[in-house]
Amino acid sequence: MENQGTDFIRQRIASDIESGKCEGGVVTRFPPEPNGYLHIGHAKSICLNFGVTEDFGGTTYLRFDDTNPLKESNDYVEAIKQDVAWLGFEWAHLTFASDYFDQLYDQALSLIKQGKAYVCSLDAEAIRESRGTLTQPGTDSPFRERTIDENLDLFQRMRAGGFADGEHVLRLKIDMASPNINLRDPVIYRIRHATHQHVGDAWCIYPMYDFTHCICDALEEITHSLCTLEFEDHRPLYDWVLDHADLNFHPPQIEFSRLGLEYTVMSKRLLHRLVDEDIVAGWDDPRMPTIAGLRRRGVPALAIRDFCARIGITKQDNVVEMNLLDFCIRKCLESTAPRGMAVLEPLKVVLTNYPNVQSDSVQEAETPALTGPWHSQNEALGHRDLPFGPELWIERSDFSENPPSKWKRLLPGGMVRLRYAYIIVCDEVVYDDQGGVLQLNCRYFEDSRSGNDTSGLKPKGVIHWVDAAAGIPVTVRDYGRLFTVPAPGADTFLQDINPDSLTEYAAVAEPAIMTHAAKNFQFERQGYFYKDPEQGGVFNKTVSLREGF
Repeated sequence: MENQGTDFIRQRIASDIESGKCEGGVVTRFPPEPNGYLHIGHAKSICLNFGVTEDFGGTTYLRFDDTNPLKESNDYVEAIKQDVAWLGFEWAHLTFASDYFDQLYDQALSLIKQGKAYVCSLDAEAIRESRGTLTQPGTDSPFRERTIDENLDLFQRMRAGGFADGEHVLRLKIDMASPNINLRDPVIYRIRHATHQHVGDAWCIYPMYDFTHCICDALEEITHSLCTLEFEDHRPLYDWVLDHADLNFHPPQIEFSRLGLEYTVMSKRLLHRLVDEDIVAGWDDPRMPTIAGLRRRGVPALAIRDFCARIGITKQDNVVEMNLLDFCIRKCLESTAPRGMAVLEPLKVVLTNYPNVQSDSVQEAETPALTGPWHSQNEALGHRDLPFGPELWIERSDFSENPPSKWKRLLPGGMVRLRYAYIIVCDEVVYDDQGGVLQLNCRYFEDSRSGNDTSGLKPKGVIHWVDAAAGIPVTVRDYGRLFTVPAPGADTFLQDINPDSLTEYAAVAEPAIMTHAAKNFQFERQGYFYKDPEQGGVFNKTVSLREGF
C-alpha cells in the first residue's frame, strides 16, 4: 500500500534525489531502544523508514539505541528483530549505538578540547532546577568554567571508573538562556556502573540519546533522519552537535506525526506497568497494542502495513479510530481465511427421527455425506467433509422460547436450516432441574439436504452447528477493548481498565478446522479467529464480522 510521492517526506526525498543530494542512494534507519516490545506506533515508523527505501531504492539500518544498560536487554533486541522481519522488511545493516561508543567518546573529547563541553558535578535534581522554565532562563553551573585540562582529566577518570554513579556528568556548553530548553547545557554523558547487554562491562559511562543519535546518523551517512514530532524541539540540538563535531556528514532531521490509537496506551512506561502488574498476560497478550500482541491475536502483517498506509504521513498528531484497524484486518482476511463452524455456547439438539445404530448390528444406517466449501467466494480453498449425526450442537443464542419480532432462528415449533445440511423443526424443549433449557428435540427433513432440497419447505433462517460426536472441544478467547474509554489517561489508566476485556468460552469446533494447516479462520456468523501458537486447542478472536468503519 506504500505509494511513492504521496506524502511530504516522500516529496522531500524525491526533490533531494532530483537535486543530486542522494548520489549514493537513500539511506534511512529505524532506531528503537531495546527496553520493551515494539507497538503499533512503531509500525508506522518501520513502514515509513523501510518503505521509502523500497520506493526510491536504497538501504535501511536497523540500529538499536542501547545507551541505557539499566533498562535494556537482549530479549528485547531479539523481539524487535522478529517484529521487523514479521512485518515483511529486511534491514541492510544491523547496528547498535554501542558499536560506536569509541567514536562517541572521541567526539566528546573533541568538544571538551574546543571548550564546548564540561564536566559538571551537580546532582540530577540541581541540574534540573538550574535549567529554568519556559519563561525564565536557566542559571550557569558553578562548574561551567572549569578549564579544558580539568575537564579532560575528569572525563578520562570518569571513563576509567574512578567515580560513583551520579558523581559527575558531561554537559555541552551552549546557552543557559536559550528559549529552547534543550539547548541549556544538556547532559551528554552519565556514569552507570552496570553490565551492558551488548558490550558487557567495557564501559561505565554512557552517552545520552541526543548526543548519540545524531552522531550515529552521521557515521552511517543517513540521508534522511526520520523521527516523530516530539523530537522537533530537539532538532536544534541535533544540528548543534553535528555542526561542532569532527564529522563530514550532516543528515537532515525530518519529523512526522506519531500514531495514536483509541482504547489503548502507547507509552512504554505504561505498557511495562500492564505487564509487570499482571494486568495482561505478557507483552504478547492479544489485548496489547504491541506487534507481538497483534500477531498472537491473528492480525496479519499486511493488515498492519495497510493500516499504516491509510493513516498516512503528516505533521498533525491525531488519534485513529480502532474501527479503521479492524477494517484493515477484515479486508485482509475476508478472501483468504477458510470459513468453518464452531459453537461458542453449545446447546444440544437431538434429531429424534435420525437413523440410529441398529440394536442387532454395528452398522449405522447410511446417509449421504455432507460437504461444505472452505470459502464460498474462493473455490481454491477447496471443500471439507462435515460429520452429521443424531446429536448436534447449536449456538444457545440461536434458540429463543419467546423470540422478538422478525426472529429468523430456532423457536418451539419453528423451522431453521442447518448450514450445508438439512432443515430441522423444534418439537420439544427439555429443561434441567433449574428450569433452564437443557436440549431441544427436533426432527430433520431428509429431503431438504442443501444442494438437493426437494422438500418445498422455506425456513426463514440459517444457523451454524457442529456434530456432537465428532466435534472437538476448544477454548475460545474473545478479546475486547483493554480500556473502557477511547483516551486512557496516563495518571488514571489503571482505573480505565476494562474488567471484561477477556471472555473465555468452552466451545466446540468442527474437526476439519483442527487438522487444517491454516492458522486464521472465520468462524461462520461469529468472527475471525486465530489458532494460538503457544497453546493447543485455543483460538484467539482477531476481529468481529460486523463492519464498524
